[in-house]
Amino acid sequence: MKILKNNKLTYYIKNYFIFFIAKFHKDTVSRKLQNNTYDTTYINYRVNYYNKLLQKQEIDNSAESIEHFYKTHKKNAYYFDSIIHLIYFNWHKKINYVFGDVTHVPKVPSFVKSRPISGDNKNSILLKLDKVRHYFFVNDKKKFVDKKNILVWRGDARRKPHRLRFLKKLYMHPLCDVGQTHKPIEDVPWQKGKLSIAEQLDCKFILCVEGYDVATNLKWTMSSNSLAFSYKMKYETWFMEGELIPNHHFVLIKDDLSDVEEKMAYYTKNPKEALKIIKNAKEHVRQFQNKKRERYISFLTIQKYFDMQK
Repeated sequence: MKILKNNKLTYYIKNYFIFFIAKFHKDTVSRKLQNNTYDTTYINYRVNYYNKLLQKQEIDNSAESIEHFYKTHKKNAYYFDSIIHLIYFNWHKKINYVFGDVTHVPKVPSFVKSRPISGDNKNSILLKLDKVRHYFFVNDKKKFVDKKNILVWRGDARRKPHRLRFLKKLYMHPLCDVGQTHKPIEDVPWQKGKLSIAEQLDCKFILCVEGYDVATNLKWTMSSNSLAFSYKMKYETWFMEGELIPNHHFVLIKDDLSDVEEKMAYYTKNPKEALKIIKNAKEHVRQFQNKKRERYISFLTIQKYFDMQK
């Protein structure tokens, strides 16, 4: 089992290096966009998905220049994942951004990691943020049919009533191994020890439940030979969760969990159906594994943001 997890130390060393040489890259984005050989239709689709602005808008008074952002913002994962692209634009250009687990749509066009799937979300411009935590995948060698007939989940349930709901209902179920692992440890029966990703991938079914925004484990689950079980998703990121089709990319379960056992039994008895979903999930994941193309799409998404400014 090979887990392509990001090394945080390497990530920060690399990005601090980029931070110190950034001044040599000012206003050079045009070079980055030259000589591409990508499918234009596909690229434009992705760019317009992330940036849905259709008309020019006045720059908001709260916007700050790239130069100010570069010099003053706290040096965290959101900062580095933004500045690694912004440094190639004119540093006098103005930006708005809302970092963190964003579940609302900003009043003005802003760069965000996450946004609601439904409704008018055009002011939420998605960038590939917090990559070190969210964007890693697995090379799962274990076949679906050789895995345990178990539904597994581990994670943080603090201040997340929807997660507590399924924990209370499933923690005693003989076909489920679910538990909260946050600290400080709580004196509740669904508090359990951690399971590594490799240990979770010994199970046929992995519960992918949204936290404050998206489910962190959805990406690596969809790159594996296990099936992702999820409610109807409410939020999306650069991973385009809004494009995922229930029972095509993942197994849709009811909010009240009444069909979990039924769905597990069905895909255990019909492994060919499970393998179709796993194949579709991996095809979706594959889009995000071409690093050069991802970078190119990021530049164009940001360029469109500036093009839409009056």
